[in-house]
Amino acid sequence: MPVSSKPFHRFPIVTKPFLLLAAALMLAACSQSGSPDEPTAAAGAADASQEAVAMVAPAGRYAMDRNHASLEFRVMHLGLAPYVLRFVDFDVSIELDPLNHANSLVEVTIDPKSIRSDHDPSRYQATHKNSPFSSFDEDLALSPKFLNADEHPRIAFRSTRVERLAADRLRVIGDLSLLGKTRPVTLEATVTGFAAAHPFTKKAAIGFSATGSFRRSDFGMTHLVEPPLVSDKVTLRFDGEFQRADQPAS
Repeated sequence: MPVSSKPFHRFPIVTKPFLLLAAALMLAACSQSGSPDEPTAAAGAADASQEAVAMVAPAGRYAMDRNHASLEFRVMHLGLAPYVLRFVDFDVSIELDPLNHANSLVEVTIDPKSIRSDHDPSRYQATHKNSPFSSFDEDLALSPKFLNADEHPRIAFRSTRVERLAADRLRVIGDLSLLGKTRPVTLEATVTGFAAAHPFTKKAAIGFSATGSFRRSDFGMTHLVEPPLVSDKVTLRFDGEFQRADQPAS
């Protein structure tokens, strides 16, 4: 089973993580000359230059739009196909400095009890008659073999470094905290869209996708790794929209 988040980094995204996870949930845009607080370039400029991104994504604090964000974790099941898990209670926040990525920060938090597998509870009960749990989701969340959420009620990611790879791509390096252990995780983030003014709130807005992976055994989760019924490698993906939180709505 996968584990990892509000998910994300120090970039213009999500702390998305383990933004992720990164979380990565959790990204900074690109550098430009001129004032980042006065966007003048139209969204969707002919070339996705860092100037255009910087103009429509001014420096500031960005909050995730909870209604337009998703965080998935995948593990390979029986060597046959990826098994997808979602977290429905997570948050990603970004401190964005498009002129200096080193000043950007992404933080992600995830409630492990919010994990969802879409596994039929009645089927779980039929095949796990001696289980103290009523569903596979509850098993994943609470079992000491998995997320052990009663003892470790929070998964978190905090970026430590952001590297610009291209005008719309960033590498976000940070620390993922899971099951009482903290390990480095790297995310690849893409700016998926931007607007100088959100069509409804008129705030500066930006969208990100972030992907990454980690080994669950690095955090002490080894159940079903040997024999290899569920992969050790967990792949995460965050997609989400953000609006500038320190800017009043129009």
